[in-house]
Amino acid sequence: MAERLQKILSQWGVASRREAEQLILQGRVRLNGSLAQLGQKAEPDVDQIEVDGRHVQPSDRPQLTYLLLHKPIGVVSTCKDSWNRTTVLDLLPHQFQQRAGIHPVGRLDAASTGALLLTNDGAVTFCLTHPRHQITKTYRVWVQGHPDASVLAQWRNGVMLAGRLTLPATVNPLEQNDEQTLLEIELREGRNRQIRRVASQLGHPVVHLHRVAIGPIQLRQLAVGKHRALSDAELNFLHAQVKQFNPYPEATSISR
Repeated sequence: MAERLQKILSQWGVASRREAEQLILQGRVRLNGSLAQLGQKAEPDVDQIEVDGRHVQPSDRPQLTYLLLHKPIGVVSTCKDSWNRTTVLDLLPHQFQQRAGIHPVGRLDAASTGALLLTNDGAVTFCLTHPRHQITKTYRVWVQGHPDASVLAQWRNGVMLAGRLTLPATVNPLEQNDEQTLLEIELREGRNRQIRRVASQLGHPVVHLHRVAIGPIQLRQLAVGKHRALSDAELNFLHAQVKQFNPYPEATSISR
């Protein structure tokens, strides 16, 4: 069955869906000897696909990998960094660094810590990072000052950012000291630096942001800078998310 090239490349572990689109736009992908066009379709069993002059095919696909990483502060959520900063891939053992296509699913900024998924499954990445998908992410966030009931109500109901209201959020105070308050925040969207921007706009800038869970995938006692493989239950959760997001069963690629 013919499918879009960027989808094929992501399913084969060549790149994430968005990265595959960039490869096509940069003229690095050929279909049957001709430069590929964004949105063009191909039949994997029939057509010849090349990336940077190398013929790629389903048999080249690396072992699918699903990891949870406890990202430390100061580490960037990218595969490469032009400033030579430590990336999340630098924290993985050599065998994972050599496994093609592993990348972070979404981002935590360099100043934030906590749960970050890493995979080379393009279907999972596309599903979990698409704006239409609303998986709950849970954070523990220290903010300056002591937000009162009216501020918390604003945060929960939605705040205008760049002309668009944020989705309703769960925001509960857990503890406080003389100068700061610890909040537990659950979001169903992931706009750029959303928590930091909302907190600043409401007059309580973030002191430290730590993500503790992505859906039911919880950080728990995972040490800073360490990673673990996802459990069967966690993989089943991802499997269900992809299946729900894409109604075509053959597009679901999760395996052990």
